Amino acid sequence: MANKRFIAYYRVSTQRQSRSGLGLDAQQQAVLDYLGGNGWELIAEHTEVESGKKTTRPELDAALRACKKHKATLVIAKLDRLARNVAFIARLMESGIDFVAADLPEANKLTIHIMAAMAEYERDAISARTKAALAAAKARGVKLGGPLIREVSAFGRQAQVDRADRFAGNVRPIIVDIQKRTGITSLAGIAAALNAQGVSTARGGRWGAQTVKNVLARG
Repeated sequence: MANKRFIAYYRVSTQRQSRSGLGLDAQQQAVLDYLGGNGWELIAEHTEVESGKKTTRPELDAALRACKKHKATLVIAKLDRLARNVAFIARLMESGIDFVAADLPEANKLTIHIMAAMAEYERDAISARTKAALAAAKARGVKLGGPLIREVSAFGRQAQVDRADRFAGNVRPIIVDIQKRTGITSLAGIAAALNAQGVSTARGGRWGAQTVKNVLARG
């Protein structure tokens, strides 16, 4: 590979993925092992902490802009996760940026096109099955309004709480790492470190002392 400058993009979404070896530490180590084995330079890292079906990817967009600015290659740790993410594929294809996956460096744009197409097919199939189930329930005489609406609303509120908990669970290890490496303990200091490291808040914004406090309070 002619380009020896790389910018890493990591994505963390759920605590389950962290436990299964797809967490931030594992992704960072995979990238470092790959680049170190070839003597290549890692010039920046961007970490996306996402939850649910959020389609905004501010850190991915920032990573792609940095690749263009520094004429660098985007490096990801695990192709199987990101290649099934339609938002990731769309941005990567539109950018024209070269990329490499540490776990499958021989992969090319055709590979991820195929994987993304399969992911979109699976998503549409799930949506169709959901609509069919609702239609069947209606045919059986199940009322889809009233109590069901209240139940769905309560479910939605709980889902928001669950997403916030998952997000906090993903960010806390990053905060702990900052504290260990830098000795920073103040909320404002941690917020500044998160912003400098390219970690976005749950809404894709910048960190402040209060947002850090809110995350830590969910522990």
